[in-house]
Amino acid sequence: MESQIFELQYALDTFYFLICGALVMWMAAGFTMLEAGLVRSKNTVEILTKNVALFATASIMYMICGYAIMYGGDLFLSGIAGGDTLVEDALAASAENGFSGDSVYSAASDFFFQVVFVATCMSIVSGAVAERMKLWAFLLFAVVMTGFIYPLEGSWTWGGNDVFGLFNLGDMGFSDFAGSGIVHMAGAAAALAGVLLLGPRKGKYGPNGEIRAIPGANLPLAALGTLILWMGWFGFNGGSVLKLGDIASANSVAMVFLNTNAAAAGGAVGALLIARIIFGKADLTMLLNGALAGLVAITAEPSTPSALQATLFGVAAGVIVVLSILALDKIKIDDPVGAISVHGVVGLFGLLIVPITNPASTFIGQIAGAATIFAWVFVASFIVWVIIKAVIGIRISEEDEYEGADIAECGMEAYPEFIR
Repeated sequence: MESQIFELQYALDTFYFLICGALVMWMAAGFTMLEAGLVRSKNTVEILTKNVALFATASIMYMICGYAIMYGGDLFLSGIAGGDTLVEDALAASAENGFSGDSVYSAASDFFFQVVFVATCMSIVSGAVAERMKLWAFLLFAVVMTGFIYPLEGSWTWGGNDVFGLFNLGDMGFSDFAGSGIVHMAGAAAALAGVLLLGPRKGKYGPNGEIRAIPGANLPLAALGTLILWMGWFGFNGGSVLKLGDIASANSVAMVFLNTNAAAAGGAVGALLIARIIFGKADLTMLLNGALAGLVAITAEPSTPSALQATLFGVAAGVIVVLSILALDKIKIDDPVGAISVHGVVGLFGLLIVPITNPASTFIGQIAGAATIFAWVFVASFIVWVIIKAVIGIRISEEDEYEGADIAECGMEAYPEFIR
């Protein structure tokens, strides 16, 4: 009977992992639509190409070396038979010692769930460098980011390894439930390094320092992308519970779903209200980024807050992201989709509020973890960007930027009958 219960729980937890992984994979469509909607029509095809290609690149690089760096072992280089051995060992232990209630899931499902997180991290970079980066420079960076930079910092956090063999973030009280820092702030740090080397888009800032708005071409697509991301985030946070097949885990999953939705709603309302105060209008792009900010903020700890606390955290994140977008524009950091603010600034905020509801974490540990992640990813990314810039260049020519990256990089247009 105990082995039958174990097998059922194993199947349920594995299935839950796979479904949540599929939801996170669907976030790739959300990022694609959001970015395509917030850039000019002449750069749409290049955005679409980048997002599909980066997902494929991340999947391959994480299989080749990323997973081994992050968690140890060579699961996919030696085959997936290890998953079967894991089941057999667990069943034997259950028969010998009695059923413990601990769950074991397929090793292949674990890899699948982890690899879609890697792609999410890289998608953040795509939007920030949009409209002026060379496609192949971006994809070369994606190889290093998904195969080495992200897996190494992931090994220090979720992998439990010491940072360069010096200290352990977990021992310092660092906690990041689903990746506000590990995934989102890391992606923003890599994006910031690229943006600083790229410089702003032509015409974004005037000769006297004035900021010129460059409207996106398709706001319905941007709204659709945001709602897809909102939906996919339930898999992002919910799957990070790692289990479903017992009462405690099921209750935890339900609370995570509830808080994820509450924070997104709070973020949307917070951003909408602060935009109304500042601009006198209901700014759709700020509303969309506010919802995403709420999601990023709650990702660090969605299981311990109450629904009201999650909503208030979301409201604060929505206000912060609007102020951050405006502040970065003032210092001429050009981010077409607001990715650095949404995922970087709010990712840090999400880490810092964890100790409010999770006594197992500490403010010092959260700050140390955030500083470690940012410093590693930013410095490593900056070095890689510099090398790529020296070898093949990272920015398209001024003429190509004027004509659009679609023609220059992809040789086609998204809306040919409307542009010419």
